[in-house]
Amino acid sequence: MKNGTEVKEIIKVINNYKDALNLLDDYDHKRITKPQGINDDKKITYEDCMDIVSKLKFNSDSNIFALERNEGLKEIIGAIYQSFDGKDLYPTIEEKAANFLYLITKNHTFIDGNKRIAATLFIYFLNFYNILYKENEQVIDNNTLVAITLLIAQSNPKEKDILIDLVMNFLNNK
Repeated sequence: MKNGTEVKEIIKVINNYKDALNLLDDYDHKRITKPQGINDDKKITYEDCMDIVSKLKFNSDSNIFALERNEGLKEIIGAIYQSFDGKDLYPTIEEKAANFLYLITKNHTFIDGNKRIAATLFIYFLNFYNILYKENEQVIDNNTLVAITLLIAQSNPKEKDILIDLVMNFLNNK
């Protein structure tokens, strides 16, 4: 049995993770809220994205890595900047970023390498909009990037909205 001091120390450590535990609880109960975000009019380009993809080290490992299907990436870029009646479908950078990651991962835009390419372009996207770092720390660390990319890849498409909100919460967490 733990003494009072040990219990207090454990509670103190657990309290350092209260935001994560609350987010998990919200996820379990399907009540994740969409956080506020930042608006910006500049746009990434298909050409810049494909240039980045062409430079990935994995290209030398496979003849089919990063072979795009039917200009799927161009369609995704168009989709994240889509507007209706003068209003962006995804108004904030964070919502665009989360959908960008989701759509590349789930739509199998490339014959091989979708998760690696999606994660790479997600990082590029965040950096392009100057939201990759907050207070000199990565907003999405290596482990989180792997976890959310795999979670999206394995997810049921019916869970898209909650996953988008989850990724947006990661981007606004720091």
